[in-house]
Amino acid sequence: MSELKIYLDKDINKGLIKSKKIAVIGFGSQGYGQSMNLKDSGCDVVLGLRLGGESDKKAKNYGFKTMNIEDAVKWADIIQVLIPDEVQSQVYEKQIKPNMRSGQYLMFAHGFNIHFKRIVVPSDINVIMVAPKGPGHTVRSQYIEGKGVPSLIAVYQNPSGDGKEVALSYASAIGAGRAGIIETTFREETETDLFGEQCVICGGVSALMKAGFEVLTEAGYSPYMAYFEVLHEMKLIVDLVNQGGLADMRYSISNTAEYGDMTRGPKVIGAASKNAMREILKDIQSGKFANEFTSEMKSGQKEFNRLREENRNHLIEKIGEEIRSSFVWGRKENIVNRDKN
Repeated sequence: MSELKIYLDKDINKGLIKSKKIAVIGFGSQGYGQSMNLKDSGCDVVLGLRLGGESDKKAKNYGFKTMNIEDAVKWADIIQVLIPDEVQSQVYEKQIKPNMRSGQYLMFAHGFNIHFKRIVVPSDINVIMVAPKGPGHTVRSQYIEGKGVPSLIAVYQNPSGDGKEVALSYASAIGAGRAGIIETTFREETETDLFGEQCVICGGVSALMKAGFEVLTEAGYSPYMAYFEVLHEMKLIVDLVNQGGLADMRYSISNTAEYGDMTRGPKVIGAASKNAMREILKDIQSGKFANEFTSEMKSGQKEFNRLREENRNHLIEKIGEEIRSSFVWGRKENIVNRDKN
């Protein structure tokens, strides 16, 4: 195992990014968070968007200069592509690539399209990554609080020779240097990110919570009690883990809970679950998942939308909405405001 190197603001040329013109393509979660932080850090940034669209209106309301994507690419030194994975290759071929010039920096927040070669970039273009390890709205909320979201950086093509320095400076400007920046590769970021999303932090956790909820309600317990026990308390436990690992979590919970954790947890997530994870990892490494996802997006998203609707209508969601709407504890302004960001 290689030695861990964490870069902080003190290690970074924070002025480098201010000498570059940055075009952020997209104003979704990451586009919003990163561009707002760049602007507040004194960077020269414009938004490349579909002029007249909802994102264009939102960006202008925050005081951004907006351009169509083609003009933004021509204007910029750095193009940060923050539109959804499934549309990046098409936008790149039609609107970005024809307007690029030698020596520019093409940047991504996820390596999906580069690693799986949906996007192939000329050798005279720098290809780098700054990938915050959190949603864009959290990138913004943490920055406002004077904190930051840890980020990964990677360099794929480096004809100018300073790709790492530019990536570090950009990461610092969005707040990551306050928390910590780690260097990786496009391959490692892509494959571990997909695995984490599918097996643990999104797919694994949501499936575990729904299964636990169903077992309790099918056994006749109140859905409100089931919600509190398998979903609401999850955040409280994860906060402890995030702060001090499993050890802090186990220090804080009761002996009863700790004993149950260590003796019963492996019966739920045991050999069968690990084997399933290994199969999922193989699908990621081989490109099978990438092909399946791309095909689903291109064919009208019927299965994707069906699954969205099925999950939206699950009883745990309806119970949760009812509880959250009448619950006072923990109330504060939402990080996500769909009308504004």
